Amino acid sequence: MLVQLPRLTGALRGHYDIDDAYLRRKTLLQNLKSTSEMVSEEFRQVAKAVYDLFSSLDAGHDEIRVISPEKRSEMQRLVGYRISDASILKVASLAHKLSSLQHMENEERPASIITSGSQDSSFEFGSDLNFNTPSRFLVDVPIEEDDDDTFQMGLYDDRPMLQNYYATDKRGSVNLRWLKEACDRIAGGGGSQLSGDDLAMALSRVLILNKQGDEIAGDLLDLVGDSAFDMVQDILSHRKELVSLIQNGLHILKSENTTSTGQSKMPSYGTQVTIQTESAKQVDKLRRKEEKRNKRGAENGATDELAVADSFTALLLASERKQPFDDVIGTGERNLLSITALPKGTSRSNYPGYEEVKIPATLTSAMGPNEKLIEIKELDEFAQAAFHGYKTLNRIQSRIYHATYSTNENILVCAPTGAGKTNIAMIAILHEIKQHFREGILHKNEFKIVYVAPMKALAAEVTATFGRRLGPLNLLVRELTGDMQLSRKELEETQMIVTTPEKWDVITRKSSDMSLSMLVKLLIIDEVHLLNDERGPVIEALVARTLRQVESTQSMIRIVGLSATLPNYLDVAQFLRVNPSTGLFFFDSSYRPVPLAQQYIGISERDYAKRLDLFNRVCYDKVVESIKQGHQAMVFVHSRKDTGKTARTLIDLAANAEQLELFMNNDHPKFSLMKKEVSRSRNREVAEFFEAGFGIHHAGMLRSDRGLTERMFSDGLLKVLVCTATLAWGVNLPAHTVVIKGTQIYDPKAGGWRDLGMLDVMQIFGRAGRPQFDKSGEGIIITTHDKLAYYLRLLTSQLPIESQFVEMLKDNLNAEVALGTVTNIKEACAWLGYTYLFIRMKSNPLVYGIAWEEVIADPSLGAKQRSFIVDAARALDKAKMMRYDEKSGNFYCTELGRIASHYYLRYSSVEMYNEMLRRHMSESEVITMVAHSSEFENIAVREEEQDELENLLRSSCPIEVKGGMVEKYGKISILIQVFISRGSIDSFSLISDASYISANLGRIMRALFEVCLRRGWCEMSSLLLDYCKAVDRRIWPHQHPLRQFDQDLSPQIIRKIEERGADLDRLYDMEEKDIGALVRYSPGGKLIKQYLSYFPYVNLSCSVSPITRTVLKVDLHMTPEFVWKDRHHGTSLRWWILVEDSENDHIYHNELFTLTKKMANGVPQKISFTVPIFEPHPPQYYIRAISDSWLQAESLFTVSFNNLTLPETQISHTELLDLKPLPLSALGNETYESLYRFSHFNPIQTQAFHVLYHTDTNVLLGAPTGSGKTISAELAMLHLFRTQPDMKVVYIAPLKAIVRERMNDWRQRLVSQLGKKMVEMTGDFTPDMMALLSADIIISTPEKWDGISRNWHSRSYVMKVGLMILDEIHLLGADRGPILEVIVSRMRYISSQTERAIRFVGLSTALANARDLADWLGVEEQGLFNFKPSVRPVPLEVHIQGYPGKFYCPRMNSMNKPAYAAICTHSPAKPVLIFVSSRRQTRLTALDLIQLAASDEKPRQFLNIAENTLDMVLSQVKDSNLRHTLQFGIGLHHAGLNDKDRSLVEELFANNKIQILVCTSTLAWGVNLPAHLVIIKGTEFFDGKTKRYVDFPITDILQMMGRAGRPQFDQHGKAVILVHEPKKSFYKKFLYEPFPVESSLRECLQDHINAEIVSGTISHKEDAVHYLTWTYLFRRLVANPSYYDLENTEAHSVNLYLSRLVETTFEDLEDSGCIKVEENLVKSLMLGSIASQYYLSYRTVSMFGSKIGSNTSLEVFLDILSFASEYDELPVRHNEENYNKNLSGKVPLKVDEHHLDDPHVKANLLFQAHFSRAELPITDYVTDLKSVLDQSIRIIQAMIDISANSGWLMSTLTCMRLLQMIMQGIWFERDSPLWMLPSMNSDLLSQLNKSGIFTVPELFNQSYENLQRLLRPHHSSDLYKELQYFPQIQVKLFLQKRETGESKSTILKIKLENTNIRRSGSRSFSPRYPKVKDEAWWLVLGNVTNSELYALKRISFTSRLVTQMELPKTPFDLQETKLILVSDCYLGFEQEHSLPKFN
Repeated sequence: MLVQLPRLTGALRGHYDIDDAYLRRKTLLQNLKSTSEMVSEEFRQVAKAVYDLFSSLDAGHDEIRVISPEKRSEMQRLVGYRISDASILKVASLAHKLSSLQHMENEERPASIITSGSQDSSFEFGSDLNFNTPSRFLVDVPIEEDDDDTFQMGLYDDRPMLQNYYATDKRGSVNLRWLKEACDRIAGGGGSQLSGDDLAMALSRVLILNKQGDEIAGDLLDLVGDSAFDMVQDILSHRKELVSLIQNGLHILKSENTTSTGQSKMPSYGTQVTIQTESAKQVDKLRRKEEKRNKRGAENGATDELAVADSFTALLLASERKQPFDDVIGTGERNLLSITALPKGTSRSNYPGYEEVKIPATLTSAMGPNEKLIEIKELDEFAQAAFHGYKTLNRIQSRIYHATYSTNENILVCAPTGAGKTNIAMIAILHEIKQHFREGILHKNEFKIVYVAPMKALAAEVTATFGRRLGPLNLLVRELTGDMQLSRKELEETQMIVTTPEKWDVITRKSSDMSLSMLVKLLIIDEVHLLNDERGPVIEALVARTLRQVESTQSMIRIVGLSATLPNYLDVAQFLRVNPSTGLFFFDSSYRPVPLAQQYIGISERDYAKRLDLFNRVCYDKVVESIKQGHQAMVFVHSRKDTGKTARTLIDLAANAEQLELFMNNDHPKFSLMKKEVSRSRNREVAEFFEAGFGIHHAGMLRSDRGLTERMFSDGLLKVLVCTATLAWGVNLPAHTVVIKGTQIYDPKAGGWRDLGMLDVMQIFGRAGRPQFDKSGEGIIITTHDKLAYYLRLLTSQLPIESQFVEMLKDNLNAEVALGTVTNIKEACAWLGYTYLFIRMKSNPLVYGIAWEEVIADPSLGAKQRSFIVDAARALDKAKMMRYDEKSGNFYCTELGRIASHYYLRYSSVEMYNEMLRRHMSESEVITMVAHSSEFENIAVREEEQDELENLLRSSCPIEVKGGMVEKYGKISILIQVFISRGSIDSFSLISDASYISANLGRIMRALFEVCLRRGWCEMSSLLLDYCKAVDRRIWPHQHPLRQFDQDLSPQIIRKIEERGADLDRLYDMEEKDIGALVRYSPGGKLIKQYLSYFPYVNLSCSVSPITRTVLKVDLHMTPEFVWKDRHHGTSLRWWILVEDSENDHIYHNELFTLTKKMANGVPQKISFTVPIFEPHPPQYYIRAISDSWLQAESLFTVSFNNLTLPETQISHTELLDLKPLPLSALGNETYESLYRFSHFNPIQTQAFHVLYHTDTNVLLGAPTGSGKTISAELAMLHLFRTQPDMKVVYIAPLKAIVRERMNDWRQRLVSQLGKKMVEMTGDFTPDMMALLSADIIISTPEKWDGISRNWHSRSYVMKVGLMILDEIHLLGADRGPILEVIVSRMRYISSQTERAIRFVGLSTALANARDLADWLGVEEQGLFNFKPSVRPVPLEVHIQGYPGKFYCPRMNSMNKPAYAAICTHSPAKPVLIFVSSRRQTRLTALDLIQLAASDEKPRQFLNIAENTLDMVLSQVKDSNLRHTLQFGIGLHHAGLNDKDRSLVEELFANNKIQILVCTSTLAWGVNLPAHLVIIKGTEFFDGKTKRYVDFPITDILQMMGRAGRPQFDQHGKAVILVHEPKKSFYKKFLYEPFPVESSLRECLQDHINAEIVSGTISHKEDAVHYLTWTYLFRRLVANPSYYDLENTEAHSVNLYLSRLVETTFEDLEDSGCIKVEENLVKSLMLGSIASQYYLSYRTVSMFGSKIGSNTSLEVFLDILSFASEYDELPVRHNEENYNKNLSGKVPLKVDEHHLDDPHVKANLLFQAHFSRAELPITDYVTDLKSVLDQSIRIIQAMIDISANSGWLMSTLTCMRLLQMIMQGIWFERDSPLWMLPSMNSDLLSQLNKSGIFTVPELFNQSYENLQRLLRPHHSSDLYKELQYFPQIQVKLFLQKRETGESKSTILKIKLENTNIRRSGSRSFSPRYPKVKDEAWWLVLGNVTNSELYALKRISFTSRLVTQMELPKTPFDLQETKLILVSDCYLGFEQEHSLPKFN
């Protein structure tokens, strides 16, 4: 029974403190309980008799004051003892008071019940059910039921009387007088503590507020009390008139009181408020508050309008006294949100033990005149496929059709269940699909649709429905829930994802899935009214995240909300950003397709057994009633067990009532058929109940049985179906009558019984009424009496839905911080503004603990918003889930917070783990800790479960349970262990608890594992990983690992293995027959052996190299040694690689390695990483590879430190002396001084000046980037020019980009001003001999100089080098280091041989081992300068920030916002460089920065250029991405841009026209463009070779940082390095502690030794050892022996090491056919010479030697070319195998489909695409093709030489044709050579071919007139012009005999002449080849009959040439011998000439 708590008026309400209210309520309840202790049957009778005795007394009667003796004696007789007069008087007055309340209008018997039978028309049922009191003001008072319902103390049944009393007099009108009278009546009846006049005044104050009716309804009810409900309705429905009358009265009073002071009065009712339970003190407090408020209102100008009237009577008289004219009152539509009573026609009946309320079906409203149903044929053709079988849409769908299908508006549809909301979603989906149809093709990869369904069962149904209906459109619909996981590939393929709110929240929380959420274009949220539910916060978080994404990315994501009928749908619409006028649709119950009649039955029986009986009886009566009318019924119960129990009870009741035949269906035509099918069912109950016409249905049944039951019910064979709620969600099976038997549902999360929610009831009621057959449906709820009012109010939509977000605020805030979308208080407040909480806070602040004072003081509630966020942030900070900086308001995410977000851990759980998690815990403690998780906090211990728990503890719990079964945590621990042990449970509540625990267990364990891993705890990480796998597999870690194959191996076999104690190692060693004997089952041996081979095992080997004394480099090789089976292993297995120091229990390195099926082919996988090592050294480190999913699948490798020699620390830095900067005049040469624009040298240059400029000493200058090292090198050059002007300077730079920068710089200064000659030698430029001889300065890359200096004996210019400058010499340790090492060693060797001093100047960053480098370069003490990294001309401030995330791309994405924040913080107006790892990243980063700037409302903040200039600049830009980003002041810079674009961007950035440049790492080296701020976004790049992301060398990072700080402009530079979280500490350590430079020559020694053998430097083994002593390798070998696997540094050991090294190198070269070794002498062979000449790897020429034959085909040559090891490094980037697959379909020759990610296969595809002129998929491929073609020339020339040397004519010619194809980009023979002409097209080609013209030389033979005749004039002129590009060669041959001494030889003289007079120069015409090339020709002499090649000569000439060839001395056939002239760049130019006769 509901008793109302005292309430204050809206105006008087203070801050609503929920806790305080709860305590007050508790006290009140206790007081009530204490007073009713002696309420017994006896007491009731006494009370009733007393009431009868005194209630009849008249009010004015003296008997009240004087009690008659009869009545006194009657009283004493009743109670049995004497009573004092005072007590009797008190009782009499109370009885009289009660009586007077009831006798105001009629003199009926008190509290009489008006039943449905009594024909009282004046009383409409429902008015006494007080639906509108918010439940927080109601308390439940238990009152014992009695058959005689008389004595209810007026608390329940008096209300109809009072309400009728206050109800409007139908004859009278509603005006102020009516209001006054009604208020007087309420005040007189004690309904209010105010006087009538004051009450009316208070009501008037509320009425004139500018608020909606629904908002003030509560305030009105507060004032008049809920009993005057009807009066409030009348007031609201006549509000307009009343307000008008009040305003009118005020107007008159104001005009009369013009002299009034206008002073606001204190409200008169303030003094009269009395609250029963409050003391006088609180009343005063309220009054003071009210005064303050009035005062504040006056100050704000909001004076109380009613203050003019002294009293309501004055106002009333004024309004009646003078009415100049009547107002015209518009009727207007009735506000849907006004408070409504129950529908008309509702009746209520009382029966013994229960009460019943019947609500009739709302009739379907008639269709309006303009309303028409949309026919399916009106939809687009593609959309009709999804509505197959439909003719029209229904009314609701037709009404929303236009807005949903033809606009992009967000939509909210509130409609009753069963209104076809699925089709509304379908219409929205079809609209989205329509957007992506272009030219009849659906672009499926452009969009994703997400459908968020509230339950897994519903998600499955929706997936099936939409999957079927969208099937014709070829769209994939997949379910993504806790049960249905999707792989990344499946997600990419799917267009529509159906998911639950929690699952989608988890996905969008992870930045790794950003790419997925970016593709979402439509978000459909079903059942939005769940906002009111405990899962509401999840929906709020999702919508807020989506809306912020829409605003920040300016992308379109449409939101469609579907919901049941709601009272405050406007709020929900505002939350979903729905436009109320166009996107909001509200339909009431009259739109239900089948009207629903409802019955609510409240069982009031207290006795448990009787109540249960009554539940069943009432349920049976309702079912029988329906069956009698010929309908079917469904009975919903709330547990699986209960289905059978209820069905049995109903059958028993039918049997007792002899009504069983009502349910029978024996005469149904399908009865006998179905009976057979039923008899086959394994479920006894199905067959048993079928006989009686009953069925049961629940999720625990087999799918076949469920399907059978569904079929029988829909065919009408079953009359009654007893089922659980899953049927309502998952299966669309309607029935006329639906009965919900009991509303208590067990909820393991809440740890007990809870009420069935609104959602479930609506869904179940949605199954009532079959649309095709029934006129109406019937929904019946049978509940307990105390819940009756709740369900009535719930289902007549009278409770506004509130937000539950506050409870989950901490968790959701943490999720946003972890995602990176919220980084400070301001952003958090903005985020909160997107939630439903914010909307409801404003309209109903009290619910959220916000007092009215706060609302008035801060109407936008900004302060409250902020305080919510600050409180949450502080709590999260305390729990270490994020760092909150109070001062700046910034949030910084922590690992713990991120783990909590990703694994959906609650804040309270994390707090608890912080307390309980320790470094060492037992298994039992871990399980107990998990049991303490707040996820399980509501699980309760029940008495009835104790026995079963005890059994489970004994049978299924191998681990000690702390606290035992009687404790909650003990129970949870038992259930966790039972889950792992796969134990079976009987009790329903335990099954529910166990399934709830198991659903959450996996993620909690994973989260705890990650926490321990991040903390670096070995033991705990290992233990928790085991338990993660134990939970996943449901196998204990101590059980046998073969249990993981339990589906294939029988339990008996596994049990026997366990009993015999045969672990894996033992089984591996045993033979099959022995294993068979062991398990006593001989075939079992083979089976076990087979599954042993499937068990994942990897073999580990490892090499450890010390880099410094504190850092080790580890190269780990993992070799998979098991048979891969997709069924067991899937597509990949993940392994944790852990490096542990068991002594200190610490993990120094962890990484997750993914082993794919492709890798599991027995080939070792290399993983490299660095780990720290500390003094004193631990004895060993353990490297472990542990499978992430297989128990006991782990391998161990021990790294022992016993024999490890660590290098000595020898960092010696040069102190920067405090010298006065030298002026330029120190050069003493005006010409030199004019080269520089500055006046003084900087401190570093000053200190090194003397040594560089005045001596010939070798110099090593180590200084940070940006300290002017280049100018220091120039000083050495100027010294050489001054002292030895005839000598050359060679400048070696490791990167082409640096070479280009030097060229540009020196060309302007040294060349033009000093008149020096300079040449560039790179892959792009190869100068001729003359240029090299005359050059003063040679700028080269290491490879080019290596190639040239190999033959130094024959090249005089190599010996004329006087100064060698080695820039960036610290790159010795990088990939190209060995070449640098070789050329320096060679130049020093040359210097020693020629006795000409070569001066070396090495430039590098600060070095750790400068001394070694100096020794190697021959630098003495005075020439060594090694400054500290901190010695920079512009000081550098470095910030390192770590970002987590396993996946590279999402991690990069999460760095964009911090990068933008860094720009705003550190360099808002100065230039910024952002370094990224790839071209794709430059684009993505720039686009994200543009978005972030736009959301900051400053889109052009980075642009400093006028609009017209910008347009001019943009018109020159070729690259579309660059053109777009430049408009916003952001440039892109990478190798994929053409030169023009690149230099344009550099110029714009250098001149501050654009503020930001996003570039790849090459820019750090190549272009000197410093900036104020450098951001390094990520320190890894994708290595195509290893197919993994690897770290940039530390030197690259330093180089990038060096670009920060511009010497002329900045006081200091700033660098922000964004790294992967685990590497943060590594970078912190090494950015300032330089790495020593090690040699990497050992790995590629073969090629260099080969080159020296060819050049003659090495001819003996000792020469090779001597050669090695010149290398840097030799210096480091002694300094860091362990790095090079040298055991100790004694002379003997070193000599032995070098000898072995030389021997193995010789062996490799000999095996490959490059050299021949005889004893210790060595000589070069043909292959070796070719390798050295063409700068190829010895492996490449070895492969040529083995694969090229005498008649090798073109196809094979192409394969051989592609597989050259020069293409090993060709990058195959992430996902490029997909592009390769597409490309392989477009080219003619097949490639290996299984190795599409192999660089050689890619090279082959690129060649074929080049020949086929196929379009390349992305710009990266264009650049890749350039580099592939560039390398191909020398490789093919080498192949030609090899073929020619072997005398194979056909192979040589084929190979030459391959070169022609490369140059022209067309196929030989497949394509016509005429395609070389630019104007050629297919028509033209066929015309020429018809005329017999097939090659270009044949065209030369045609005259211009002839061409004109053959072709159209303009074609002929174009062709004629184009012929000038090609040579026309004439050949003349002469044979001569020559005698020289004794030998005679025959000479063939050849005269060649180019007769094309229009052509000048020998530049080849090859537009499709990326570089400039000169024509060259081959003269091939051979026998064409037997394909023998005699001689080959390569020539080049411009106009004419005479040359000669010697014919072979061996006999040959002169007739068959031909001279073939072959071009190296044109197809079809071959000329074959027979040899002439002798002259």
